[in-house]
Formats: sequence, structure tokens, C-alpha cells
Amino acid sequence: MEIANLDIKFLSGVGNRKAMVLEEEIGVKTYEDMLYHIPYRYVDRSKIYRIAELSERLPYVQIKARIRNLKTVGNGKSLRMTAIAFDESGELELVWFKGLKYIPSQIATDKEYLIFGQPSLFSHRLNIVHPEMDDFEKSSQLLVGLQSLYPTTEKMKKAFLSSKTLHKIVETIFSTLTGKIPETLPAWFIQEHKLMYLHDALYNVHFPGSDELLRTAMYRLKFEELFYIQLNILKMKYRRKTFFKGCLFEKVGSYFNDFYTHHLPFPLTNAQKRVIKELRQDCGTGRQMNRLLQGDVGSGKTLVSLMAMLLALDNGYQACMMAPTEILANQHFTTITELLKGLNVNVALLTGSTKKKERTPIHEQLNDGSLQIIIGTHALLEDVVTFKNIGLVVVDEQHRFGVAQRAKMWQKNEQTPPHILVMTATPIPRTLAMTLYGDLDVSVIDELPPGRKPITTLHSYEREREKVFKFIEQELQKGRQAYIVFPLISESEKVDYQNLEVGCDRVRQYFTPRGFETAMVHGKMKAIDKDNEMQRFVKNEAQILVSTTVIEVGVNVPNACIMLIESSDRFGLSQLHQLRGRVGRGADQSFCILMTSFKVSAESRQRIDIMTGTNDGFEIAEADLKLRGPGDMEGTQQSGLVCNLKVANLAKDGLILNEASKTAAAILQNDPELNNEKNTTFAEQLKRFFKTKLNWRFIS
Repeated sequence: MEIANLDIKFLSGVGNRKAMVLEEEIGVKTYEDMLYHIPYRYVDRSKIYRIAELSERLPYVQIKARIRNLKTVGNGKSLRMTAIAFDESGELELVWFKGLKYIPSQIATDKEYLIFGQPSLFSHRLNIVHPEMDDFEKSSQLLVGLQSLYPTTEKMKKAFLSSKTLHKIVETIFSTLTGKIPETLPAWFIQEHKLMYLHDALYNVHFPGSDELLRTAMYRLKFEELFYIQLNILKMKYRRKTFFKGCLFEKVGSYFNDFYTHHLPFPLTNAQKRVIKELRQDCGTGRQMNRLLQGDVGSGKTLVSLMAMLLALDNGYQACMMAPTEILANQHFTTITELLKGLNVNVALLTGSTKKKERTPIHEQLNDGSLQIIIGTHALLEDVVTFKNIGLVVVDEQHRFGVAQRAKMWQKNEQTPPHILVMTATPIPRTLAMTLYGDLDVSVIDELPPGRKPITTLHSYEREREKVFKFIEQELQKGRQAYIVFPLISESEKVDYQNLEVGCDRVRQYFTPRGFETAMVHGKMKAIDKDNEMQRFVKNEAQILVSTTVIEVGVNVPNACIMLIESSDRFGLSQLHQLRGRVGRGADQSFCILMTSFKVSAESRQRIDIMTGTNDGFEIAEADLKLRGPGDMEGTQQSGLVCNLKVANLAKDGLILNEASKTAAAILQNDPELNNEKNTTFAEQLKRFFKTKLNWRFIS
């Protein structure tokens, strides 16, 4: 029987209750799940320290010592048990906060113990909290070198599922299994790439015989995981390019040429020209385009996407642009309408706020083809929205949409799927792009329009607020405008809104007497009120806009040259970079001020240093990946892929990913459908690993 089908609850020492906690807390339901619950750290159990050698800087230690003075101290919530461990070199305090009634029956003063744990300093005295203790005479099997430590949770500890227990469960699995764990890679492939066999790799990850064996075992498991992901993605990409017909954009006509010749707001950068050429080539093949367009805030992605839409119009197709928020959809509608002034193009806006009497003609015109470009939000996904012949779908800030939502847009043309252009201003690290978007072709706009100056980013403490306000005042006196942004975290929404209102009052108290108006925008406002406040800022009737992160995307006010981010230590790097991109859109020098209290964590300090050190979005994205890990990167949770990596880490395993990708590509080049007998194992494993609906992976 496959280890994937063996329920952990039937394993000796587990049972129903522990099995339920294992599934709830760490997703372990089967033997296979447990074997892929990889240790997060390994400690050398062959070394025994003398107590005099210990310090709080050592991560984990073990000592050989006797025990005296076992007693209960404190009361109520501070009740604990303490003991003194001693050897010939000194003594150490041991502390327990849980299981107090069992400890006296487990510890004897006439025995020598092997004590394992993490030393810490409390009141200038070293101690170990909740040490592992084993009778030294019976613990020779522990002195074998590297021992694995497993990630656990509070709920697991309460169910007596400590790291030591998990270690024992894995040990029981291996002793229970008859024969070796079946291979998931063909023998020829293992030999060609000098990989460890799966059974040996899993065993050595949990019970490493040496550092070298552990490295070899981890490489095998990481390589296999990333290899199958790449094989799946690249196979999908091949099938899309081979079998999926697309709308044929065979000519460049009057819409495109007239706009390019007479309506461009500024000369295209070389990067924009390159991307437009890539789009034209894709749409002219008769195959469906699925392309990701990356470009920093302000790099001109909207202009490029508009020219792609005009290409659709030239070939008799309709085009649409979908944005995640009404603010952004309105912004795109305003920008595109302005750019198309003088051209005979029918453009409309459809959002949740569009009134019924306006919706009806929009639906009718989309249906009969007279409405050529529609810009909107999730409202475009409704079944009532049908097109005569949609040829191009542009999805902006695409990580805000789930895969199913994008798939729905893809199905709006019954005859031929429309071309898909997904855009993001959140630069995606190369390793993440290869894994999340490896089935898409990628275009990058890597230069800003001429005349743009790099934004100067500064860090200030709250105690310097008056100095910061004075600086903002000086810029406002030059006729410029400023954003002041407050954090809005869902767990503390009520407090955050209070902080926003208090902060807005403070801004008004300082700036109103000096002749400057302040507008305020946040997510709880009615759409009409929000729009009115935004328009006051856009028209320069208000010189300061105080807001939550609703202005993270979609606000384009070239006259705004200052971004003050309050409590900036509460924002992620990606969000800080997005907010900073709201300024620097005009010819004036722009500034981003990151304000924090004096006390900030080491990680927050790191983020601030990165932001003040570079404007490069890709550099920031790479740093963000390293700081937060792939599972937390914005938009990746929806993929159901990155956060499910069991062994590999995209922040650290880029070289293995590159090797796995090259290997997968080489196999598919010779056998794109994996029909050859030697590749049967690959095909079987792909069916097992990736059971999601095929269409969804083609959407992006």
C-alpha cells in the first residue's frame, strides 16, 4: 500500500486525538505527510558540554548532570517547578511551567541525566526551560550525532506532540514499513543526476548519519519537488502554444497607427517599444497569448496595454481591462479616455457602482460589438456581461484576482479564447516568477519615461514630526501636493481608523492655519464621498491627502511629490514600494518619508534600510522574498503552489530551481507529451501531484 494512503491515526502511539491535532495544525494526515514534515534544525547530540562552558548564545546544548533541590515555587499563573542541575564544573537552573504533577515522579536525585535544551539568561542566571531529560545509562542511542528538531505549535505541545514525539513517530513509521518507500523518479534519471534514492533520502533527512548525507538527502528532495513543478508548468506552456488557437491579429491598422503618430503623450522608451513588439508577435501567430507584463510603478504599462487593445480593434475585436478596485478602474478609464481623445473609439466603464440605467446600454453595446473597449472591476465577471467578439483581456494588478476569476474572463469568447495580458507593478523575484508564472511568457519594462527623477527616500522618527511637517509645508508652498498614509491592518481595524482620524486632525491643525486644505479617504467611506475627496485632491483643491492604503494603486497625481508613510514599520517591503510609487510621476524631485517610533524591530530596521537604499523594484522584491519567505509574498497564497512547497525554499534554493527547470525543459524538448516509455514515471507523478482543473493553469 502507498504511504500516501496510510492514515497516521492507525500508527502505534498516535491514535484519533493526536491524529486530529496533527491534521489541524500541520496538515499531517498520512505516513507520507509525516515523512515530508521536514525538521527545521539539526543539533549535534554527540557533544556533551560541561556546565561551565554554557552561555545564552549557544542554540541547543546537552549536559551530563545530577539533580537537587526539586521544588514548586510561585502561585497562580506564576506557578512553576525548579531544580538545580550540577556537574563538577558548576550548576544550572532547570524550569518547568507545565506538567508539574508528573515531574517529581520522573526525576530522581540519585541518577545521572542527559539533559538537552536551549540555555537562556534570567536575572543574570543561566537556565533551561522544559529540558529533555533521559537516564544517562540508558541514553547511549541519543549520542549519535545529528538529531532533528521539528516545528510544532502550542496546540501540539498541549496534546503531547513535542519535537521528541514527532521524532519517535517518524521512527515508528520506518520500523513499520515493510520494504523500501517506492521511487518517484525513474532509475535512469537518478543515476544520470547522481541523486540519492527516495527511501534513503527521507531516512537521512530525519536521521542523518552525517552532514554530507543530510546535504545529499535534502538536495534529492528539493530537486525532485522543484523538478515536478517545472515539468508541470513547462508542459502546460507547450500545450497552450501548440493546441490553443488564439484570435489572429494579423494587421496593424488605423487605430494603432493614428494613435502612435498623433496621440502619444511622450516618446516611447526602448523598453516599451520592445514589449509592444513582443505583444504584436504573440498576437500574430494564431495561438493564444498568455503574457505577464512586469514594470515598476510609473513605467508606462497602461500605455503599452492600450496600444495592444488598439491592435485588437484594428483586427475587428473588442478589448477589456479589469482592475481590482473601483479607484483603479476609474483611474484607468480617465487616463485611457484622455489618451484616446480625438480618436473615434467607444470606451465605457463598468463597476459595482454603475447605475442600472447605465448598465443596460453597456451590456447591449458589448453584445452587438459597438462598444469596443470596456474598463471595469469584478463587475465584468458577471454572467450578464457578454461580448460579441472579445479578443484581448488585460488584467491589472493581477495578483488581486483569484485563478477562478481570471478563468471566467477567459471563457467570455466561446469560439476562441481571448489573448491574456496580465500586468503587475509588484516586481516578482525571478525564482518566484519561474514557479508561479513559468507557464506565461514574461515581458519587463525596465526603464522609466524620460525626465523622471529617482525618488529620495528618508527615515524619520515620530519625535521629529514638526521638522517633517515643516519640510512638507515648504514643498506645498512651491505649489506641490502630499500624501500622508496610515496603516490599516484587519486585526486592529477599529484602532487603525481611530489613529487615521486623530492623525488627520493633527494634520489639519498644523496645515489649515497655513492656508492648505486636507482631504481624507478610507475604505469605509461611501463610494461617492470617497470619489469627491479624491477629486478635491486631483484638482488641487486639497493639497494634502490623508488616507489608508486605498491609494496604494490607481492614484495618479503628477503634482504630488511627497509621500509620508506613518508607522511605516507595519508595512511590508512590497507595499512600501507600491506606496512610494504614487509620487515621482512628474518632473519635480519627489520624496518618500518613512516615519516610525524610536523602537523598531531588527526586521523593520532592515526593511527601512532597503527602502532608503534603493528604488529598484526587483532588488526590493528579492529582499522581500528573503525576509518573508515565498508563502507570504503578496498574491502567492492563491496559487496553491508556492505555499505548498514541502521541502524547497524559493528564497534560498534558486540554483536548484534553475537546474530543475533546465532538466525539465530538456526532457520536454524530446518528449513534450511524456509518451516515451522511459518517461512513464514522470507522467504518472504529474497526474498524482497536480489534480486541479487543467484550464485554470492556462489563465496565469
